[in-house]
Amino acid sequence: MIEEVKIRTKNQVEFIDITTIVRDIVSKDEVNDGIVVIYVPHTTAGVTINENADPDVVKDMTKEINEIVPFDDDYFHLEGNSAAHIKGSLIGSSETIIIENGALVLGRWQGIYFCEFDGPRKRKLYIKIISN
Repeated sequence: MIEEVKIRTKNQVEFIDITTIVRDIVSKDEVNDGIVVIYVPHTTAGVTINENADPDVVKDMTKEINEIVPFDDDYFHLEGNSAAHIKGSLIGSSETIIIENGALVLGRWQGIYFCEFDGPRKRKLYIKIISN
């Protein structure tokens, strides 16, 4: 089974905590042990795992990725969103998380984030559960 999740972003660069969405899908599937794969089928977006206890971490990540890859830097791509493509490649398009005893195996402070780099847009991500 592949679950499609629709996401509407509001900002050009945005990190959206999707941990609860993924947990709910894993819970609904009733798998006891296995893995869950989260895949983003967009070249200007991604998915990552990072701290979700302090919202300043997301602010810092947004600030730094925009400084590392600025939006205006004499890029060649005519569409004007080269920075978003670069950011998407740096973050990556998938994450795999272990499921044990019916729960995601995440660190104490970890959360899963959908990462928008060319918003606002209507996006989607796919979630695939593979049981043992």
